[in-house]
Amino acid sequence: MSGQTGRNQDQQVYLKLNQITQVNEKDIFLKDVASVYCSDPALQNRCNALKIKTIRENKEKRYVEDALQVIEKISGLGFGIQVQNLGEADYIIDYRPPSPPHLVWQWIKTVFVCLVSFFGAAFAIMTFNNDVDVPQLFGDLYRMTTGNESDGFTILEISYSAGLAIGILVFFNHFFKWKVSADPTPLEVEMRTYEEDICKTLIEDAGRKEREVDAR
Repeated sequence: MSGQTGRNQDQQVYLKLNQITQVNEKDIFLKDVASVYCSDPALQNRCNALKIKTIRENKEKRYVEDALQVIEKISGLGFGIQVQNLGEADYIIDYRPPSPPHLVWQWIKTVFVCLVSFFGAAFAIMTFNNDVDVPQLFGDLYRMTTGNESDGFTILEISYSAGLAIGILVFFNHFFKWKVSADPTPLEVEMRTYEEDICKTLIEDAGRKEREVDAR
């Protein structure tokens, strides 16, 4: 009886599907989109080598898949296999056909984004300064504290300019490869949030399309 119980425990498979996975090959295996654990190494290897999808189209596309189909395939590997899903109920395969890197185009996009960010931030700062009339404010402060008229280039303007640059670096926590702390930067947080919103939208849209097909 104890031997039978141990055998059943060896057939327990723990599955953790990633929310989204980028792949470049048309044959998708379970190890590409999920982490699998089983106390039986042979069964775990068979699960990792299990083909779950073959992409027919030769273009970039995101496919929304159901975890139940993966569980069904794993259960079909043998009698008594129990699958416990610890990951996503719906997951996304982001297929991108293999292609040579376009370094020139990547550099062009990078430079364009940098220029837009730089001049956009500069315009926003100048607009703020004009709205609150920072030069006049600094002139009044300088006159009240020193009794002299400001020539527009005092310790106030220097401190403000230096503090603005340092504040931006500290806030964004990133300058080339140097970081103030190990915490993710605000840009990284926003990118992750944006990616999660995209995944949720794709999954919800796929569910709506399925319900529309069923209704017909």
